[in-house]
Amino acid sequence: MCEVYALASVRHKKGERTVSTDELTGVQALERKHPGLPIAPGKVERREFEYIRHGTATFILTRDIVTGHVLAPTAGISRTEVDFLGHTQAVVATDPTATKWHFVVDNLNTHLSESLVQWVADESDLDLDLGVKGKAGILENKQTRAAFLSDSTHRIVFHYTPKHCSWLNQIEIWLSILVRKLLRRGSFASIDQLHQKVLAFIDYY
Repeated sequence: MCEVYALASVRHKKGERTVSTDELTGVQALERKHPGLPIAPGKVERREFEYIRHGTATFILTRDIVTGHVLAPTAGISRTEVDFLGHTQAVVATDPTATKWHFVVDNLNTHLSESLVQWVADESDLDLDLGVKGKAGILENKQTRAAFLSDSTHRIVFHYTPKHCSWLNQIEIWLSILVRKLLRRGSFASIDQLHQKVLAFIDYY
């Protein structure tokens, strides 16, 4: 994993992109019931403790290791196999000229899905029998799918963090920035407003 980060700048000069991807789930749209009390001499800003719940949101976010840009952020209510595939496709679509993509991800099952394998095979122009999920071939189980998705000869390569080491995924650092700068002290009147403020923060960042 350290080698992936160390080679990112070199690969970037060759037209390859290295990105870090993860989900932020269960983000609550909490609206403070009353305005907070502003900062004053000798007193810190005080926040209203009562709030109204407006539901939860899920974000799938990808950050370019070299440029620092957050690419094609996905704001929704779930993190299904379809959601992750759609997000990954949107990220790749941001740079059609890239010769290769390296995705750093953890071992969540949606990062090892059947549809992801099929898409990577298509993108890499591979004409082969992928087998049957749960029975045989590349699609048989998570281990066989992970081996295929991490094959360095493909146009799109997934690099999986070791188990219990998802903190090696650099997007975790950026997610902590988002939480500290926006989410922790934010007040959101709806899920839509939460989505809008997070996307606006990404544009600002």
